[in-house]
Amino acid sequence: MNSNELLILNLEEIRRRSIKIWQGIPADMLDWKPDAEAMSCLETVRHVLESDWAYMQMLQSGGSRDSEDTPFTLRPYTDAAAEIEFAAPFRQELLQLVRSYTAKDLADKKVDRSDRGYIRTFGDFILRIGYHEAVHAGQLLDYLRTMNALRPVVWD
Repeated sequence: MNSNELLILNLEEIRRRSIKIWQGIPADMLDWKPDAEAMSCLETVRHVLESDWAYMQMLQSGGSRDSEDTPFTLRPYTDAAAEIEFAAPFRQELLQLVRSYTAKDLADKKVDRSDRGYIRTFGDFILRIGYHEAVHAGQLLDYLRTMNALRPVVWD
């Protein structure tokens, strides 16, 4: 397996497990959040999906984005399934972009996010995409536990 295949495998495995969690959120609990300053369940799902688009923009530009606006900005919240469906083309575009990089690109090209305190190679940055999503998967599993909802089995 080459670097690209490993990065794609990592991203796809994390997403597969995230979708299990997202689909396991009870419909009547999508707006639940542990406190007023936290994201709700559905806001967290959107945040992860929206991040695919944002990370892709950063890879393409080599740095942070100028605007917080995304294709999701004006879209009303609905449910997890609709969010996943809307985001699917952006996800595929991100995966195609990752597939297009050479091993040299992954090791030598950089994303400069000095405004956030770091500059990382493309390979490192792509791993961070998966890490970001995995953190939010754990967050939502904790939400489900706290609300006494069934938690999907993600350790298959």
